Amino acid sequence: MKKNKQSLPFRGKQSLASQSPGKQSLASQSPGKQSLPFRGKNFLSVIVPAYMQERTIKKDLENIDKTLSGGLGNGYDYEIICVVDGNLDKTQSEAKKVRSSKIKVFSYESNMGKGYAVRFGMQNAKGNLISFLDAGMDISPKGIMMLMAHMDWYNADIIVGSKRHPVSQVNYPPLRHILSLGYHLGIKLLFGLSLTDTQSGIKIFKRGVVEKILPRLLVKRYAMDIEMLAVARHLGYKRIYEGPIEVRFDKTNSNIKWSTIFKMFWDTLAVFYRLNILHYYDK
Repeated sequence: MKKNKQSLPFRGKQSLASQSPGKQSLASQSPGKQSLPFRGKNFLSVIVPAYMQERTIKKDLENIDKTLSGGLGNGYDYEIICVVDGNLDKTQSEAKKVRSSKIKVFSYESNMGKGYAVRFGMQNAKGNLISFLDAGMDISPKGIMMLMAHMDWYNADIIVGSKRHPVSQVNYPPLRHILSLGYHLGIKLLFGLSLTDTQSGIKIFKRGVVEKILPRLLVKRYAMDIEMLAVARHLGYKRIYEGPIEVRFDKTNSNIKWSTIFKMFWDTLAVFYRLNILHYYDK
């Protein structure tokens, strides 16, 4: 059965710090009655979720802005949407110090998780291409242009930045590499996603894909990438490919919490359960 086109409303340019996250619930919005703000063709939206990044966020946003202004062709415009995932430090005030008309800063009081922050940014995105890039700059923003080129070459629905792409430049701790290999083998078996890396914090989506998947997404934290990709594929968006990225891993944040690994595994199984048992994403 053909579904109505789904999208989300634009909520303006002002900070939402004073609003309750409960009032901004993304999962509770009704599919089919929402509209993403649309600027037109050749417009890129980059979502930057930021959690307790007061030390780096100003430099991060300036770096992304500089990279995009110099790297995109004359025919492309862009916006950078920084979503501060909880007002727990000075990330919001530091982000607002950046002087650029291309940058918008949103925030809310409580930490809701990266998945929530990315979806929150996407609902305010105006581009025909919508990307997200982790704050902290472990992943070089130059990868955005490379993924855009791959989007064009493959006529892709989604391009996923992959640490295992043959031309990616990565310094990655051996233990993380081993754990990642095991996880992605499980992902291939569970969801049929023939990708070597689903978890890197850089991806680009066509607008139409975002409009279809966004009202259906539930994961706020640990398996948000898997949910996005699995739901997109389930809805018929099969042109999902990988592109190269440059990763300069921050060794100061290299500790692996086994509790986080368990929660990610649990969230992943929950996505599988909703997809294949409950058929929740068919709605």
